[in-house]
Amino acid sequence: MTPLLEVKGLKKYFPQRSGLFNQKTSYFKAVDDVSFTVPKGKTLGLVGESGSGKTTIGKCAIRLLEPTEGKILFDGEDISHLPRKVMQQRRSDIQMIYQSPAASLNSRMTIGQIIAEPLWIHQKMGGYQAQQRVLELLNVVGLKEEHYHRFPHEFSGGQQQRVGIARALAVNPKLIILDEPTSALDVSVQAQVLNLLQQLQDDFDLTYVFISHDLGVVRYLCDEVALLYLGKIVEIASVKTIFEAPKHPYTQALISAIPEPDPEDKKEQILLKGDATSARPRQGCPFAGRCHAPKIAACETKEPPLIATDAGHYVACHLHTTHSHPSGEHHA
Repeated sequence: MTPLLEVKGLKKYFPQRSGLFNQKTSYFKAVDDVSFTVPKGKTLGLVGESGSGKTTIGKCAIRLLEPTEGKILFDGEDISHLPRKVMQQRRSDIQMIYQSPAASLNSRMTIGQIIAEPLWIHQKMGGYQAQQRVLELLNVVGLKEEHYHRFPHEFSGGQQQRVGIARALAVNPKLIILDEPTSALDVSVQAQVLNLLQQLQDDFDLTYVFISHDLGVVRYLCDEVALLYLGKIVEIASVKTIFEAPKHPYTQALISAIPEPDPEDKKEQILLKGDATSARPRQGCPFAGRCHAPKIAACETKEPPLIATDAGHYVACHLHTTHSHPSGEHHA
């Protein structure tokens, strides 16, 4: 299946400064050599704790942040370092929906103006034509025509997120980066928004990159999942494989924390020690300080590469390097 988005060896380092003259002393490696592909019409979930680099990857993919190294190919074209004006022309093909709907909507603009803004910028569409397109989009996302002249503060969180979705759809994108779009919403509203996103994907043949810390949500919406830990992918596979046969100890711990629908169906939860940054060793596997699995010598001395253990299943763990072969890059 042809990939719409290919990320190859992506790195994003932020300089850290200190001292009297604010000198650059080191780099914070927010994203460190990440590769993945997203086929057309599919959804890839990027999952990890806060600080794992998932949002930074999304912002680099849409070029809101400039990559330090690596390539981002969109529909076969390398957009990693396109000039700003050229990238703005591609912007209509790649849109982003943000975590906080209230913060992403201009409080001084009406809903009609907010949704129409991409039409003014990218398609030079105005007047009656833009108005009709906005009314059509309101209907598509489950809002009413009477909402056109209202302001964001008059809406609930779920309705505000629907406005954000309508704004993203306005320019007929091929790819949408979803940055925890349901995390600020009530559980019942989350389900409505997820159903809407799934319906829109089917109706408009959309491709999603879904950023989340909630594996329960990812299980519902995604075709494939990449688990991130301290800026690196530690496991990537289909949703079915990740939930039925997780191999990385970090993935196993996250899945063990998902509540079971039946209270009688109890499972043992794997508790991780410390947090990602404080428990990181100076060398060896970045997860070694929190790992519950049996350790071998390599865990303390060598960082594990991302290895293909089965068809379409990649793991960065020394316990799974036997009878496996290193993967240059991941193909969905």
